[in-house]
Amino acid sequence: MEAARARELMSAIPVWELVNGETRIRRRLTFSSFPAAIEFVERVAEIAEDEGHHPDFEISYRNVEVVLYTHVIEGLHENDFIVAAKINDLVGGSGQG
Repeated sequence: MEAARARELMSAIPVWELVNGETRIRRRLTFSSFPAAIEFVERVAEIAEDEGHHPDFEISYRNVEVVLYTHVIEGLHENDFIVAAKINDLVGGSGQG
């Protein structure tokens, strides 16, 4: 995906950011507890399985970082933005879980 198209699609997924030379999108969330963070990751895993599109996670106590990109092409695809929008639907548009 061209960087200009990725920037255009960013308006549909508030609180996500383009990273790694505009080849990935990232969202960082903070939850009330470690179990709440893990529950979020499990719910996103269900979305990922349904979509056949799997994010990378970094978990640190109450904080979760989600990174989406299409591994096969080492860059962004529209599927990344679809999964990001579904994650936003799951937790809302704020940085809090």
